[in-house]
Amino acid sequence: MNKLDIRDKAEILKILGHPTRLLILEEIAEGAKCVTDIQDLLDIEQSNLSQHLSVLRRLKIIDFYEDGALRCYYITRPKMADSLFMFISGNYPVVRRSCEEVRKESERRQTKTATRK
Repeated sequence: MNKLDIRDKAEILKILGHPTRLLILEEIAEGAKCVTDIQDLLDIEQSNLSQHLSVLRRLKIIDFYEDGALRCYYITRPKMADSLFMFISGNYPVVRRSCEEVRKESERRQTKTATRK
């Protein structure tokens, strides 16, 4: 999954952007949770929760282990989850620039990109 095309990237963001899935990830990020625990914490139907868990497993963001009859879920990509939470909770100020500042920044980036090739 190194070279995703833009549609794949958009799909991942769309999947992660669902409010229930974000809540599930927040809960599991605090530590492994069994389905019944997640269900109680989020107050959602088990069938709905299972669908969301399945989607997150397909992205390989979470997985589960079995503890007797219980399925307990955990984060498989903690750095990705941390980055996601940082991204969505960050305070990113608006930066206003003059036309000249924008041109200089563009030239600087083009020079930087050209030297990498």
